[in-house]
Amino acid sequence: MPAVVIAIIGCGRVAGHHCSFIRDMEGLELAAVCDLAEDRAAAFGAEYSAPYYTNYHDMFAAHPEISVVAIVTPSGMHFEHAMAVMERYKKHIIVEKPTFMRPEQLIAAYATADKLGLRIFPVFQNRMNKAVRRVRAALDAGELGDIRLVGVRVRWCRPQRYYDLAPWRGTLTHDGGALTNQGIHHVDLLRYLGGPVETVSATMATMGVDIEAEDAVVATLGYVNGAIGSLEVTTAARPDDFEASISLVGSEGMAQIGGVAVNELQIFTPDPAACAANSEDFLGIKGKGAVYGYGHGEMYASIADHFISGAPFLVDRDDCLATIRLLHAFYRSDETGVRVRVDSDEQSSRLGGDNDAISDLYRTPEPATGA
Repeated sequence: MPAVVIAIIGCGRVAGHHCSFIRDMEGLELAAVCDLAEDRAAAFGAEYSAPYYTNYHDMFAAHPEISVVAIVTPSGMHFEHAMAVMERYKKHIIVEKPTFMRPEQLIAAYATADKLGLRIFPVFQNRMNKAVRRVRAALDAGELGDIRLVGVRVRWCRPQRYYDLAPWRGTLTHDGGALTNQGIHHVDLLRYLGGPVETVSATMATMGVDIEAEDAVVATLGYVNGAIGSLEVTTAARPDDFEASISLVGSEGMAQIGGVAVNELQIFTPDPAACAANSEDFLGIKGKGAVYGYGHGEMYASIADHFISGAPFLVDRDDCLATIRLLHAFYRSDETGVRVRVDSDEQSSRLGGDNDAISDLYRTPEPATGA
């Protein structure tokens, strides 16, 4: 079977992770990379031996063989770019976290994909970490018994200079704060490991930087299965990243996954000897952020398998929608000052709104040919 031909739109830091796995994986081919900033696009093109473009309309005109596009642009642009790529060019899409900023966007994007016979592949790579997979297998097998408590702690450092790197950073329309950007994987793991969440109560604050969005959130959760949970996510830790963990206390045992990015199985009472075998050292990932880990490789293997054998992708639409709804529940609770139900169709009044002044900075001009 011919290789799955993939292009990248957006050449920020995590895009290098995508490019390296596409380049090195059998069954995949990196056709081209694109970024509005020519220096970034050129650098990626040189590093990954791919043609580069500053206008994705030109890229598609030059490479009709492209079948899948990874959208690695600012979060608030994911929906606009995804819809353009699907509606105008009929390409499947891979969408970096947090997939889309609003549940209504996710619903609309999947409706378009269905209409056009296209696939959407959300990126939640931490599900593929060895430690996470081992704990999920334990939960499926009942090794921990009934889950009673779930706890998340993310204590990372993002100083003002980080947010000053680009105008979209730290905005509620195009980025979100510590929870939407850095904490989204833990929001996903709250569900993936703990089960469906019924209610949340959250308090957000901005303490260490001058941004629109939050850099700290503390919340409590009530699960459908009767368990209770807590969440603490901040980027106001100084002077470095310290922890990104999730723990589960069950009636038959306990599991805790920690490290810089849920990469270490630190406590596993059903089999303590499994901790070392199911931990990974992300600090050894050369030239890439250790927080990304190796999960993108598993994700791309799943994408290749989907096109080769028809196997289902690792994250389906209902799963992705439930995570984005849980994300919005935290914001809704902070906005209203009350505990909220997660299964509501209501959405945050702040997160993912319109801001054309920022969007215009990341919109791709139409080609002169009108292609």
